[in-house]
Amino acid sequence: MFNIQRIDFKKKNAKSDFFTSFQNTGFAVIENHDISFDLIDSVYSEWEKFFSSEDKIDFKFDTNTQDGFFPFRSESAKDNPVKDLKEFFHVYPNTTLPEFASLNTKSLYKDLVSLGNVLLNWLDELTPEDVKSQFSEPLFNMSKGSDRNLLRILHYPPLESKIEDGAIRAAAHEDINLITLLVSGSQPGLEAKDKNNNWHKVPVDKGMITVNVGDMLQMASNGYFPSTSHRVINPKNSNQNVSRFSLPMFMHPRNEVILKPGTTAHDYLQERLKEINLK
Repeated sequence: MFNIQRIDFKKKNAKSDFFTSFQNTGFAVIENHDISFDLIDSVYSEWEKFFSSEDKIDFKFDTNTQDGFFPFRSESAKDNPVKDLKEFFHVYPNTTLPEFASLNTKSLYKDLVSLGNVLLNWLDELTPEDVKSQFSEPLFNMSKGSDRNLLRILHYPPLESKIEDGAIRAAAHEDINLITLLVSGSQPGLEAKDKNNNWHKVPVDKGMITVNVGDMLQMASNGYFPSTSHRVINPKNSNQNVSRFSLPMFMHPRNEVILKPGTTAHDYLQERLKEINLK
């Protein structure tokens, strides 16, 4: 049974419930966390203004640093020739941000990294020794002080009346990193796929933070933690055909971290960026 658990962050059994859901499905949903709803709302509101402004092109991304604004249809899922129906902005620790969005975005970035560190510590604590012994260092240490931790601000514009066959807001994919913390989108649409290739809606109530396994964690754990395919489907009716925003924080190891013998985090990241057409 594919059961993505909703975890009350303040409850005594939160740690064990999170671990069970994560190991079984590659996903968990965190509720009752300490990140301010007002802060989240402010960040969404500020970036909604950014994406509706012509000034966004002034922040166009740098291919080498991978930060800044990525225009509509910049990215495609691995092995998918059709580009996703989205635009986005990459925020790293030293990214130059629009002035009106800087303070709140940096605050949310810091809060999400802090929560991510807690969750990585939980995984370190509960992962069986035979799996943990394969890690080159504890998961928390892999990400500690990393300048590759990435906050992606995503905007899925309303769909035009005619779109290319096979075009979708975010085609089925797996994340690259260790774990992803996704602040719930402004509209539904996120789905995850179970081992029998069935798709399931992921809860997206206001304030929830959806956490999922990335390919780097799957690699480091030799498959113990599953990097589950997920997607964002297109609106099913005209009432839902509005802008959708979401805020995933990708917890990345430092560049030199060894994911498996012969593969560093930097090597793997560069390989994957080429596969999704961002390099």
